[in-house]
Amino acid sequence: MSFKEITPQQAWEMVQQGAVLADVRDAQRYTYSHPKGAFHLTNQSFLQFEELVDFDTPIIISCYHGISSRNVATFLTEQGYENIYSIIGGFDGWIRAKLPIETRA
Repeated sequence: MSFKEITPQQAWEMVQQGAVLADVRDAQRYTYSHPKGAFHLTNQSFLQFEELVDFDTPIIISCYHGISSRNVATFLTEQGYENIYSIIGGFDGWIRAKLPIETRA
């Protein structure tokens, strides 16, 4: 495994220190609510993501339950990104940990 799995709390601490949080859920759910400051990473937004994020920047992947983020994490390491993390429990875990979210009003 070329990425690390971390708790939502660890992820939030890393975001405070400049890590990039990428939400890979579908557009409807991302638009409805997502972790505060999360980039919506999709096939369509990947080029923009590549322009914004350096290869050595810590990147944390969030999905629904912490399963599909592993595939995305593996993909990113194959692209040359060095510090990849997957949130254990995904957005579900983030909500349960009562961490900050952004919702559509």
